[in-house]
Amino acid sequence: YSPVSLIVSAFAQTPDIRAALTPELSGRADTEIVWLRASEHNRLGGSCLAQVFGQLGDETPDVAAETLRTLFLGIQALHRSGGVLAYHDVSDGGLIVTAFEMALCSQQGLTLHLDTLEQAFAEEAGVLVEVTQAGLAQARSLGLQVLQVVARNADKHLRVQTGNTLVIDESLQVLHATWSRLAFEIQRHRDNPFTAEAEYDAVFELGRGLYAETTFDPSEDVAAPFLHLSKPKVAILREQGVNSQIEMAAAFSKAGFTAVDVHMSDLLAGRQQLQQFVGLAACGGFSYGDVLGAGSGWAKTILFNENLRQQFQTFFERSDSFALGVCNGCQMLAQLSSIIPGAEHWPRFTRNASEQYEARLVMVEVQDTPSIFLQGMSGSRIPIVTSHGEGFAEFRDEEQFNAAEKLVSMRFIDGTGQATEQFPLNPNGSPLGITGLTTADGRFNIMMPHPERVHRTVQMSWHPKDWGEDSPWMRVFRNARQWVA
Repeated sequence: YSPVSLIVSAFAQTPDIRAALTPELSGRADTEIVWLRASEHNRLGGSCLAQVFGQLGDETPDVAAETLRTLFLGIQALHRSGGVLAYHDVSDGGLIVTAFEMALCSQQGLTLHLDTLEQAFAEEAGVLVEVTQAGLAQARSLGLQVLQVVARNADKHLRVQTGNTLVIDESLQVLHATWSRLAFEIQRHRDNPFTAEAEYDAVFELGRGLYAETTFDPSEDVAAPFLHLSKPKVAILREQGVNSQIEMAAAFSKAGFTAVDVHMSDLLAGRQQLQQFVGLAACGGFSYGDVLGAGSGWAKTILFNENLRQQFQTFFERSDSFALGVCNGCQMLAQLSSIIPGAEHWPRFTRNASEQYEARLVMVEVQDTPSIFLQGMSGSRIPIVTSHGEGFAEFRDEEQFNAAEKLVSMRFIDGTGQATEQFPLNPNGSPLGITGLTTADGRFNIMMPHPERVHRTVQMSWHPKDWGEDSPWMRVFRNARQWVA
């Protein structure tokens, strides 16, 4: 007899991503955290706990399809009524791991009140949810098996209590360090050991984390007075291997531009001419797989072709044009600095200090510069997506670095708002957190982070709950439309 496993994989449309639930607890005092179960059993066969002790166990969890359906539909009903504030399925590691993950991402302590210790480690189908009082009443009326198991604490500890016995009492910090230890050991052998240690050490410095402080109203549309006048054309420029062009086009279109997809082959073949456009946006990605260095192949396509070089140079020398280079586009435009007026201070972008591709949501501060894209945003501290393997700003010498200082438009910052070189707050290690630059007239701008990937609030993996449809980064594109007027 050969046992057969059935693995079911499925997907479906999401009608409104804004309705998504996360494991982040609300911090409210008037809610309850409950365990909704599809089984009354606490079987440990095949569980992580059994594996830790080198065992298989006797009974493995299973679930009746109709029971699972009832649980799923019940949660959907709770969610539609606004009764659920946070959600996490019980999976690998059981209830205790689920609770820890919710506590850790929320930086809130929790106490599990259990009948038996087996309940903490059983991987039976179920979910842990934070519900309102109305949600708890609704859950009971739906006929779901509701077991209240968690009470929130303020002292950042995870506790497990069975009856009157406190079985586990440990700080989130210590548990986080234990949780991260194996990944750290792998990382320090595979990557730069110094950045690996810096990331691991950050576990013991539970700082402020992500936050947002804007010096402007993100909901204000500074481009609104100009939207009825015209829709200036902006070239959404891409090359082989480039991505994010759809997000870039969407952001510029929303700001009142006509976004035109322009591949480098269109310029080479003469199907498009830069003279038709008021602006160009060089998009992110990995042109030619970065085999010649980040953005190098793309830049050389322009510099080593006389017609293209002249076309770009003429575009840059116009007084009514602008350009934005993001990520791979930033790397590419930096290598065109010799034909971009006022860009002689721009650095090259080389391999991250970690020696790895880094994709993170990090904090930056917008600096006070002439940048046409960042007007009115100076002093704002906002999370933004980074996604690159070669973002280290490398300057030729101290003279170039000093020239760049006054035109640095964006820096990575720590929890206190100070420019930082500390990994992973600074994912590439650039000096003084430099991650964006402009020119003296502000028309030409390069930045490693991706404002186009977070111009809508729903694109962000974390954001303040009171943000509306547009994130603060939408201001970047509206500023450009206001400048064109």
